[in-house]
Amino acid sequence: MVAAIPLPAPSRKDEVSVPFRTVILSMVALWAVYFVLISARGSFLGLDIQFELFWRRSIVCAFAILITMVLWFILRLFEARKRWVLFVVALIAALPGALAIAQVNQVLFAPLNERLEQRFAEERGFTLRRDESGNLLAEIAAPREWQWQNSEEFDADNPPTVTLVLQDAKEAGATWYSLIDAGLSRYYILLLWSALYIALLAIAQARVAERREQEFRSAAKAAELRSLRYQVNPHFLFNTLNSLSALVMTGKADRAERMIQTISRFYRHSLADEPTSDVQLKDEFDLQKLYLDIEAVRFPERLTCDFDLPEDLEDARVPGMILQPLVENSVKYAVSPVSRKVTISVKAREEFDRLVITVADDGPGIPEGAAHGFGIGLANVRDRLEARFGPDVGFSSAPVASGYKTEIRIPLTRQAPRYG
Repeated sequence: MVAAIPLPAPSRKDEVSVPFRTVILSMVALWAVYFVLISARGSFLGLDIQFELFWRRSIVCAFAILITMVLWFILRLFEARKRWVLFVVALIAALPGALAIAQVNQVLFAPLNERLEQRFAEERGFTLRRDESGNLLAEIAAPREWQWQNSEEFDADNPPTVTLVLQDAKEAGATWYSLIDAGLSRYYILLLWSALYIALLAIAQARVAERREQEFRSAAKAAELRSLRYQVNPHFLFNTLNSLSALVMTGKADRAERMIQTISRFYRHSLADEPTSDVQLKDEFDLQKLYLDIEAVRFPERLTCDFDLPEDLEDARVPGMILQPLVENSVKYAVSPVSRKVTISVKAREEFDRLVITVADDGPGIPEGAAHGFGIGLANVRDRLEARFGPDVGFSSAPVASGYKTEIRIPLTRQAPRYG
């Protein structure tokens, strides 16, 4: 019975979001650039009140970061929605935030603007004031060239003044116009940050999707390897039980007992490892020796074995029980049908950083009518190798002049990767 392979369950690390640290850094960096550019413009214009401008800009930028954080909280509520929904939310939510930043900017800079206006007026010989109605007035001294009806009343040392209305208090729309004008630039900055955040979110979503895809691929590969591995065990058990039954039926109790003990050792050895893990080549060879010891109880006069494993390849890694179907085919189709002695050889060698394993016998080859069962074992081995190593596998199986030979060529590895 093949156990179900659970697929990776979603975990907290799969929740798609941009790290909080990245969010804060993006906000601070964006408004810091704004601060530097505005300050550079003030220095270029030659304003000599940089300190007063500095602390006011600092407060505005700190408030802007706070507004941007509020915008981020709003966008987080719609992270699971489609991308265009996020853009629409940003377009709507950024507008009041931009107006709030512009309002704070106007409140902080209004006294400074009045001082600058007064200084500008004094340097040019006129004064600015507001009357009781809130109108902004400019008082300009009348020039000497002006002609008066009564020229005797003209005092050159104390000329009369002319009052001009620069801003009518009744023009309420002027204040809103300046506020909206200032808010548009902040609105653009907030939208710029929103686009940056949505891009970062898209990157995070792509990374999570890629990780989940890799986990599902690993789970699927593990399921495939388990399925192929479990196909080996029932087939082998069926054959060994048939052989054991034959020994009991023919009264060969001592050989049946020896076979039971060897079967026990074989299964203890074969079930020690996780089905999808690789094993040392030495362990795989030992496992096949145990199997052939079991079969030797059935065929004491016909079966001989030849194992050749160089010492430097003992720690090479191969899928567990990968040689079992090949050795089993040799017993079934080379030893069982004949009455003469047959030698099964299992050998390993290294060629150009690749591990080459051969399983051969000097039997009659493939008996007629044996192709179906024979091919199932070979297909199992080939599928397991491809599931484990991908296309980087060499696999050939065919009759030779002295019997039958199967050759496996796989990358030479000495560590055991695991799947799932």
